[in-house]
Amino acid sequence: MSDGASLGLSLRTSAQGKPLYTFPGLALALRFALREMRGGLSGFYIFLACIALGVAAIGGVNSVAQSVGEGIATQGQSILGGDMRFELNQREASPEEHAFLATQGRLAESASMRSMVRLADGSDQALVEVKAVDAAYPLFGRLETAPAMPHDALFGEKDGAYGAAVPQLLLDRLDLKLGDRVALGQATFELRSLIVNEPDLLSDGFGFAPRFMVSLDGLRASGLIQPGSLVEHVYKLALPAGTTDAAVRAIEQQAQQEFPEAGWSIRTRGNAAPALAANIERFSQFLTLVGLTALIVGGVGVANAVRAYLDGKRGVIATFKSLGAPANFVLTVYLLQIVIIALIGIAIGLVLAMAAPYAAAAALASFLPIASAGGFYPGALAMAAIFGLVTTLAFAILPLGRARDIPATALFREQGFDQRGWPRAVYLAIAAGLILLLAALAIHFAYDRMIATIFIVSTAFAFLVLQAVARGVQWLARRSPRVRSTALRLAIGNIHRPGALTPSVILSLGLGLALLVALALIDGNLRRQISQSIPEQAPNFFFVDIQSTEVDGFRKLLQEAAPDGKIVSAPMLRGRIVQFNGVDVSKLTIPPQGAWVLRGDRGITYARNIPENSTLTEGQWWPQDYSGEPLVSFSAQEARELGLKLGDTVTVNVLGRNVTARIANFRQVQWESLAINFVMVFSPNTFAGAPHAWLATLTEPDATPEREAEILRKVTQAFPAVTSVRVKDAIDVANDLVSQLATAIRAAAAVALAASVLVLGGALAAGNRARIHDAVVLKTLGATRRTLIKAFSLEYLILGLATAVFALLAGGIAGWYVVARVMRLQAQFLPDVALSTVVIALVLTVGFGLAGTWRVLGHKAAPVLRNL
Repeated sequence: MSDGASLGLSLRTSAQGKPLYTFPGLALALRFALREMRGGLSGFYIFLACIALGVAAIGGVNSVAQSVGEGIATQGQSILGGDMRFELNQREASPEEHAFLATQGRLAESASMRSMVRLADGSDQALVEVKAVDAAYPLFGRLETAPAMPHDALFGEKDGAYGAAVPQLLLDRLDLKLGDRVALGQATFELRSLIVNEPDLLSDGFGFAPRFMVSLDGLRASGLIQPGSLVEHVYKLALPAGTTDAAVRAIEQQAQQEFPEAGWSIRTRGNAAPALAANIERFSQFLTLVGLTALIVGGVGVANAVRAYLDGKRGVIATFKSLGAPANFVLTVYLLQIVIIALIGIAIGLVLAMAAPYAAAAALASFLPIASAGGFYPGALAMAAIFGLVTTLAFAILPLGRARDIPATALFREQGFDQRGWPRAVYLAIAAGLILLLAALAIHFAYDRMIATIFIVSTAFAFLVLQAVARGVQWLARRSPRVRSTALRLAIGNIHRPGALTPSVILSLGLGLALLVALALIDGNLRRQISQSIPEQAPNFFFVDIQSTEVDGFRKLLQEAAPDGKIVSAPMLRGRIVQFNGVDVSKLTIPPQGAWVLRGDRGITYARNIPENSTLTEGQWWPQDYSGEPLVSFSAQEARELGLKLGDTVTVNVLGRNVTARIANFRQVQWESLAINFVMVFSPNTFAGAPHAWLATLTEPDATPEREAEILRKVTQAFPAVTSVRVKDAIDVANDLVSQLATAIRAAAAVALAASVLVLGGALAAGNRARIHDAVVLKTLGATRRTLIKAFSLEYLILGLATAVFALLAGGIAGWYVVARVMRLQAQFLPDVALSTVVIALVLTVGFGLAGTWRVLGHKAAPVLRNL
């Protein structure tokens, strides 16, 4: 049966009252859809690129995140260095605790702390991360050194020196070589080997300084472990083969029950690197939202492509309707085509996403020593496919609805669909429902739903504002005074005429440029804070592990070494928050933004007076001679994030003892000053008699690097057990981290901008039919090519400036919110970002516009005029 006969049969069936959407009706619509697509995908390449780019970004990011997470989970034993890890701060396990651990399996003990390594002649020194291990280390994995040596040969005492393994970085920093000797505390160490691979490095968290690996005997001989020293004692267990995860959890519960006040942090092989996993999840959420931005921007390209495609099918659609085809049949034919093309784009994006874990495994091998060979992650790919399909339908339904409702006579008369206004309310409702579904999916899959909600609301608001900007530009163009320049008059007319490119161009570039501005402002402000603002108000040095018996002598030394410097000191202990109002914090629902306070041990102190760089915001400070119930002052911002109020109780575990204090007041803390600050400050009577060390800072704004080196040398020689941290070195490390993050963020922003460029190209291509018509008519009336090029250039210049202004305003507000409200730093507008944004907007709009216009101006007049 012919297609015409089939269509006629379908129409008669519909006339008899049977529903159109029967299987034969859908089959016929699919048959027509496939037949029309035999000519290829011309006009849909931008459509395909937009969908593929967004799907690849979302699917690839989440596949990589799952790949790394799976690597952490499957290699939990090697990453953790055992099946279980028990960590104690500032104290070793008691004999009872040690006996309990030893009965569970093979036990390995280690200790970690920061300290200073000095050259033998005392001429130079460097901060190091000391890690002392016993002969059982490592329980899983293998410590790789060059040259390879057994434990005793590597770390044992020989000729008055213990052995040490170090990375190449430390040798370069102190201009040393293997075989040289250095001093750590009161002991001498020989550098015997280079660390090639430390199997449990990830579980130890971020290393601020180079590793200095020694034996436990060597660390004890150094004299660095004293009462109150900031040392972490770690006990790792290798359980019998075949021990299930349930048995591991049972041991954890037993340890908590038998030693409720031990205060140890327990991790298992299933949670080997929680900080790394959490950071990967947060960063993947950010990149997912950026990918979603690219997909939404690409949605504009989908709408443009569908509109242009349907505009080219005016004659076919009109013929369908003239032959009596119901509007629903026409809608079904072209909806099926759009879905098929969308599925092709989604398939391309999924192929790219599937390759992402393999590429990431090779790229991250030097940063994350997790053996990951990639993998197939259907959940991440399915999520990306759903986002792609819903986005396609959301942005395609409006031009499809408009095509459905236009009469055949109007299609034969008009150039396109733009003159008919909005489609019926039912299509608007469907589009709105799909967009809400897209937002709900983004929020549902988000790690931090609050951030995802803010992102979705901001994106929706940005679209509304972009529409308003486009209409505002057109309104101004319509009401602008008549100008003498023919080219400028044509440009202004092109901006507000029916079917103008103004809404498409501004929508295309607006969101992508706004995202780029926001990210550039965040990056620029963060770098400015780290490299300029923070160093101006930060101290020159932090000094840690000053013993109580030495604190007066230490202050005297600093006063002599830096008579013009400002010295601030405070007692410091380490404590872990275990309860709020008597409820275990593990049983509470804590917002993500406040969870960092409960992650691991916190530095805590006591004070008679309000600390510097703090302002009392609520409650009263205790009297200087206070001796009643233990009280605590809590940082106001962190208290709000944790849901605390005045009068609540906080229980912290300090040195194996639970101490409960009542919140007496809240303080506003200036963290950005890098001065001595604490989340919790206790009343002096809380820790009476508890062993602890002191923390001190030295601020001397005019000190030169040579002056700082001299002060550091005097402190290290006189007090070898004191850890000295030069703030400039810490800032350099932070700058390196920000640089690495900025590279990833800029790459992500480039995805959104690439989508914007694709959509811009599609918008210009969609308007080519009208442009050809206008150019031919104007040339027939005597306009020169030079005049037309000038007119089109001015049009694109005006649209580019309007888009740049929006991007600067929207991106500036978004960047300010993140810097000032989320990061709580001083936000500043950066002129170089503004200038580069304007340049990018103008280059893209004028460049792409002229590239398309040049082809338009090359058309011969006669063929076009014959079809008018």
